[in-house]
Amino acid sequence: MKPVKSGLDSISRYLRTKKEVGRRKIGLLVDGPNILRKEFDVNLEEIRDVLKDYGNIKIGRVFLNQYASDKLVEAIENHGLEPIICSSDVDVRLAVEGMELVYNPNIDTLAIVTRDADFKPLLNKANEHGKETIIFGVEPGFSTALKNSADYVILMDKNHMSGYDDEVEEEKIDVSEFEEYPEDEYEKSVEKT
Repeated sequence: MKPVKSGLDSISRYLRTKKEVGRRKIGLLVDGPNILRKEFDVNLEEIRDVLKDYGNIKIGRVFLNQYASDKLVEAIENHGLEPIICSSDVDVRLAVEGMELVYNPNIDTLAIVTRDADFKPLLNKANEHGKETIIFGVEPGFSTALKNSADYVILMDKNHMSGYDDEVEEEKIDVSEFEEYPEDEYEKSVEKT
């Protein structure tokens, strides 16, 4: 009687061919309250697809405040990401987790999805330690400081994603635009985020 040939050998051979040399090991952190809003229409699947073309997402976390709905948490889990519910400041928790990734030898690329300039020191520290940095952001309110601190910047809008080109001249700002949005009104809208 012949021994039954197991399919495990062929599966093992197949998986060995899938080892890809040179792909980046990515840590993805998403600033939920700042990005996952109806007005921005951010699609986590698109972000994952862009990053999968570049490397392998080893860690994927979405930081949420305590008011996040169960449906949102479920959707995040369905995208293969880990929801982190924060009872206090989401930015602080994301920054702490980001610093852990900076010192994690298994991660060589830090990708952050946010508009918030508070993460500029995290990007600087990641760059200082030889980590590649990618920022995904949306307008309005996408921090110029973040754009200038990251290795790669991806601007998302409702229809597509595009890279930020440093060669493009910044738009001139008309001072009259600021009269419509007094500083205290802007601060109130930021507090809601």
